[in-house]
Amino acid sequence: MTGHETFTIAAKDAGKRLDQILAAALPDCSRARAQKLIEAGAVQIDGRAAGKSGRPAEGAQVMVLLPEAQEPKAVAQAIPLDIRYEDGDLLAVNKPRGMVVHPAPGNPDATLVNALLYHCKGNLSGINGVLRPGILHRIDKDTSGLLLVAKNDFAHNALALQIQQHSLLREYRGVVYGNMKQPSGMVNAPIGRSQKDRKKMCVTTEHAREAVTNYEVLREYSGFSYLKLRLETGRTHQIRVHMAYLGHPVAGDPVYGPKKDTTGLNGQCLHAGLLGFQHPRSGERLRVEAELPDYFQAFLERLGGIL
Repeated sequence: MTGHETFTIAAKDAGKRLDQILAAALPDCSRARAQKLIEAGAVQIDGRAAGKSGRPAEGAQVMVLLPEAQEPKAVAQAIPLDIRYEDGDLLAVNKPRGMVVHPAPGNPDATLVNALLYHCKGNLSGINGVLRPGILHRIDKDTSGLLLVAKNDFAHNALALQIQQHSLLREYRGVVYGNMKQPSGMVNAPIGRSQKDRKKMCVTTEHAREAVTNYEVLREYSGFSYLKLRLETGRTHQIRVHMAYLGHPVAGDPVYGPKKDTTGLNGQCLHAGLLGFQHPRSGERLRVEAELPDYFQAFLERLGGIL
């Protein structure tokens, strides 16, 4: 089975490469995937199959046939985990920098989910499907720190409700470029996908969702600030987008930071260091922490140390 997308070429897109237009118009469609769709004859312009070098005119009708995605099944892999809390309902794991949370194109295995399937012997909640079993929230590949994982649907639903009600505490540490104008503050700015670059998120009012980040300056250095950050919502790239929106991108961020990186970090300096939540079964308030990883501490030492 296939689905399809149809749209009309706007004046601003007339004469552009068709793969470029498709990548901008279709959710999660890269130019490489757009080219494959064109080559497979899955793209029509005014009822005719589009050519690879097509540059459609204004007003042209485009139809794209989209094959139904076949969701592969994640497999269990014996990958070491740094578990900071575990019981029969849930666990909190300290994800290392560089590990992807769940399988996706380009990262089919060696993810946190593969490791969890092995460690938990498959006993994870099934609410988020076979590629995201037990996953309640995500952190980016190059962000380190704590993730909460549900072992059953009861725990998943209860913890997801705490996230929805903003009662689940998620606190980060981060280093950003520059010095903040205020010692603390709140960024309340909706986030949606960038229309200019579909791989990026941005502060926007178009197809956006509420996003709130609180920050507090812990120490200032020459050209950098060390922050405590608390999420009220959990949007994709939220902290990274909000800090860039303030003019203080996360240090080392290759996507939202300056084009010329002088930090040598090879990724953003951001760590999810604290989770606070009510246990779904006992009702006990739990607090789980993960110390700053070596790369983060070494960077702070380079800047001037930690008070």
